[in-house]
Amino acid sequence: MSPRHSAFLWLAQRVSALVLAFCVLVHLITMIIVVQGGLTAAEILARTQGSIPWLLFYSLFVIAVAIHAPIGLRHIAREHLKLGSGVEVIVSLFGLLLLILGSRAIWGVFS
Repeated sequence: MSPRHSAFLWLAQRVSALVLAFCVLVHLITMIIVVQGGLTAAEILARTQGSIPWLLFYSLFVIAVAIHAPIGLRHIAREHLKLGSGVEVIVSLFGLLLLILGSRAIWGVFS
């Protein structure tokens, strides 16, 4: 792998981690506030349906996960499982799966 490719993956891993930290914090604080406020899951979903800001926020969350997780798994697969060049395809497909499933979940809540 070229040094440029390694540097890009390193940066993508760090930036996605930063975005994930922010998203997890916002998500947890929001969930704690609304549950303590007495809202049920059905009431929360009713309030988030059709909300463009929440759609954008959770889309960012899913994209960050779909970038971050495969890069980490790539390193684990190469170092511990001793997988060769096929690891690139496997982790790319896993990232795509995360993106598809996360997008479907977001759309199910939004629509």
